[in-house]
Amino acid sequence: MSEKLIISGGKRLVGHVSACGAKNAAVAILPAALMAEGVCTIENLPDILDVKLLNAISHELGAKVDYDSENACVKVDATEGISHEATFEMARKMRASYYYLGALLGRFGKAAIALPGGCSIGQRPIDLHLKGMSALGAEIELSEGLVKATAKGGRLKGAEIYLDTVSVGASINIMMAAAMAEGNTTIINAAKEPHVVDLANFLNSMGARIKGAGTDVIRIRGVEKLHGCTYAVIPDQIETGTLMIAAAATMGDVTIHNVIPMHMESVTAKLLEMGVHVEEGPDTIRVWADRRPRRVTIKTLPYPGFPTDLQQPISAMLCVAEGTSMVVENIFEDRFKHLGMFERMGAKCSVSGRVAVIEGVDHLKGAPVEASDLRAGAALIIAGLMAQGETQVGELRHIDRGYAHLEEKLRSLGAEIHRVG
Repeated sequence: MSEKLIISGGKRLVGHVSACGAKNAAVAILPAALMAEGVCTIENLPDILDVKLLNAISHELGAKVDYDSENACVKVDATEGISHEATFEMARKMRASYYYLGALLGRFGKAAIALPGGCSIGQRPIDLHLKGMSALGAEIELSEGLVKATAKGGRLKGAEIYLDTVSVGASINIMMAAAMAEGNTTIINAAKEPHVVDLANFLNSMGARIKGAGTDVIRIRGVEKLHGCTYAVIPDQIETGTLMIAAAATMGDVTIHNVIPMHMESVTAKLLEMGVHVEEGPDTIRVWADRRPRRVTIKTLPYPGFPTDLQQPISAMLCVAEGTSMVVENIFEDRFKHLGMFERMGAKCSVSGRVAVIEGVDHLKGAPVEASDLRAGAALIIAGLMAQGETQVGELRHIDRGYAHLEEKLRSLGAEIHRVG
């Protein structure tokens, strides 16, 4: 029997909770640690399945990996004996394994990576990644589910690279590869997300020379070697947003610690528009609600716009808003699968292409539902917390990939939620 979360809804979330380190930063930083000669100590890691998988992949590639999940820390020593081939089955299990392409190609001038898996939320091609590697002088070969890249002359060469569309993954992969390329690289139309900045800061802590991360132009002066360092991952923007939305959706009063309020501005703005109260401190955000939310229009955009990873969680809240809300998904074309599960719970939703229309109802009713992907799982938990009666959430493997001990955190805030199976 697969595990399920059992939620008895209708309880206000009240109290204090802390956000973990950022999943999206960690899954880039861990592969990047293989670029260093020396020990990298990475702190504030989220205790999630993706981190454990990446540690296992790095170990399989020859790194010495000492993971301390209790203290949210890992030591990675990739000084010697590192393979440039991540072609084994484990690398196919998660999308972030493609970051080994930029890391290994940058360090060794060659890499072979199994094409990755991950959540099914629409087309997420790696064309821009490969275009960037080619511009840096790599010869690319795709065969039998593998990407093979080899630098002409044994080392990549700096180049000016224009990304046709803003891509977090491509920005990160190209930045890693270019960090050890010969000469200067400029990435134009780069992604500005906080985890792109965090990776740049990590690489710079290892001796890279990267400027402009957080803007749409990133400039990199290649270096010959990178060294070990100690680095703490930034707080998780998406977990923070999920907890903010859960507090508001249950008409609760929650203070979230270990956050960067500036990263949450687009979410805060929407919650305020919905009639929710938000109060920011230097590294805290308090969210409380005393009324039914107002209808809003949500349009997902690259940072600093509203995050696509929070579209699904806030959609749960819109199911009980006053009036009819509209959600426009501009990033992924197939990210509305969760709405069918909401309808099982009494929601009124319709989808046309990239636009969802959600007509608010008085309340949701508990029902058996299943997560189709990571953020849909979080959305269903929020729906269950709001709903009358019992909700059973299945397919927890998706949720465990990206949220560390989410049910324990919610339980500490007063939720009736437990795992069975």
